[in-house]
Amino acid sequence: MTDTKTKPHDVVRVNTFPNAKALPLHAGIAKGIFARYGIALEPQFTPNSDEQRDGLAHGKSDIVHSAVDNAIAMIEVAGVDVVIIGGGDSGMNEFIVQADVTSFAAMKGRALAVDAATTAYALLARKILARHGLKGGSDYTVKPVGGGVHRLRAMLADKTLGGAMLNLPFTIQAAKAGMKSLGRATDLLGPYQAGSIFTLRPWAQANGALLERYLAAYIESLRWARDPANKAEAIAMLRDTLKISDDEAQETYPPLLDPDFGFTPDARLDLTGFRAMLDIRAEVEGGKPQAPERYIDLRHYDRAMERLNH
Repeated sequence: MTDTKTKPHDVVRVNTFPNAKALPLHAGIAKGIFARYGIALEPQFTPNSDEQRDGLAHGKSDIVHSAVDNAIAMIEVAGVDVVIIGGGDSGMNEFIVQADVTSFAAMKGRALAVDAATTAYALLARKILARHGLKGGSDYTVKPVGGGVHRLRAMLADKTLGGAMLNLPFTIQAAKAGMKSLGRATDLLGPYQAGSIFTLRPWAQANGALLERYLAAYIESLRWARDPANKAEAIAMLRDTLKISDDEAQETYPPLLDPDFGFTPDARLDLTGFRAMLDIRAEVEGGKPQAPERYIDLRHYDRAMERLNH
């Protein structure tokens, strides 16, 4: 918990995807947690990672919660001075396929639905398919369609899209529509740092105290979301914010509490999973993986944790 002697109503614009991972943001607003830290949170829900990265680069948002590979792409490809300031989750991803796709090998000749072709979960999917002997471009095609909700809608509308990496609640909706999972990404590839918190380094340097307040508020909101005592309220929040059914919300909540699949406690950054992400990016896209320290600065996170725990 924090004291309330902070400057009120500092606006923080946070960009993320409209999926179950946004639960702590919704909870932090609804339960007044961000307000107690003197933050007026303005959530922005992006349709795709291209728009998300462009918005951060051009000052339309302050902080991003997204796949950490997007931060790496901004740094290494776009040359934007981004810094990773926290973790989040393993991605909560499963390789979802159409009902007639019986194995990874059966993806041959089909299309893979992705957000952006050269970042994050597209690289995970391409790595998994490569392990099963399939090469992108010759054995299957890659079709960028946007974030998880758009990938699910695309697969429902176009059966030539054989598979996609999907996370909650879209995996549950896909199953109800007759699709199936060929496995969780963490089971197929091992530890992987997916969800992360990142921002522009100059913004972090100019707003250090505000950033620490934000991180403390977010972590407290995450603790609320992961507390089984709040289960009923959290499920209702998932239902209402994601516009899903009661049953879908009920099924979405339990996996969120799994620390190896859902939310990482206190949004800690897993260096083992981070190195695995760098290795996969280098293997699939080419190049040599860099040291994690090139991209990470956890000083604000550490100070936020000190604030929470004292």
